[in-house]
Amino acid sequence: MTQQTNLGGTVTLPGSSITVNRMGYGAMQLAGPQVWGPPRDVDGAVAVLREAIEAGVDHVDTSDFYGPHVTNQIIKQALHPYPDGLTIVTKIGARRGEDKSWIHALSPKELTDGIHDNLRNLGLDALDVVNLRVGGITGPSEGSIEEPLTVLADLKRQGLIRHLGLSNISPKQLVEAQTITEIVCIQNLYNVAQRSDDGFIDDLAKQGIPYVPFFPLGGFTPLQSSALDAAAASLQSTPMQVALAWLLQRSPNILLIPGTSSVGHLRENLKAATLRIPSEVIAKLDAIGGGSGQ
Repeated sequence: MTQQTNLGGTVTLPGSSITVNRMGYGAMQLAGPQVWGPPRDVDGAVAVLREAIEAGVDHVDTSDFYGPHVTNQIIKQALHPYPDGLTIVTKIGARRGEDKSWIHALSPKELTDGIHDNLRNLGLDALDVVNLRVGGITGPSEGSIEEPLTVLADLKRQGLIRHLGLSNISPKQLVEAQTITEIVCIQNLYNVAQRSDDGFIDDLAKQGIPYVPFFPLGGFTPLQSSALDAAAASLQSTPMQVALAWLLQRSPNILLIPGTSSVGHLRENLKAATLRIPSEVIAKLDAIGGGSGQ
């Protein structure tokens, strides 16, 4: 695959020299079913990662609790030694139960062990960006995040982490976090139908902080919406492409990490970066979630 020149423009992480294309790649789906164990086709997973990098993707989102450990090991197998300019963003704050459940892992020992697990399985001496995952599966829950974030800030001072971000957090928790350390990105649940973070995204844009929308458990899945289907038909695109393109047009600080285990779907996702949605179609899509849009 030849390198795609347009991946939605770029975003620079605050307080850093890291500039990434707005269309990245989320590695969750490289693990087996329910994000557990190895994939059915390891060679296929390796091929998807290599195809993404060849196409110009320079931002890979992962976590060592995907698998667990599996996704990071596949990333290392596929891409190590890593090309210059590749930013790997990982996430800690959870672990997997033997029943495949998702369990908070926010004690100092769990967080420290999580960092070392990521370093080992990715084959790195330091992690580019680490997101602290708090809140629930689908959204934030208010409460102080001082204790776990202070642990990560200490590991950052030790040189094991270069930059810190947050996942599943509220605006109030961001304010608290910024008294402890610089925050370079926010990763929360958001899409054309789920718009509770509209105001938060706008506030982050004013601060120059990237916002990374995610869909829980399974990656970015096309929404079941007649308006989205109609927009896709009118633009000769897929619902997934329209949903991704809508996010890119929503705000210039939004970074995307759509995941897939298929090279074909990867190519479709990347093409969304070149899709321009007309204003009249944007208005119809905005009505899905009742948000203000952009």
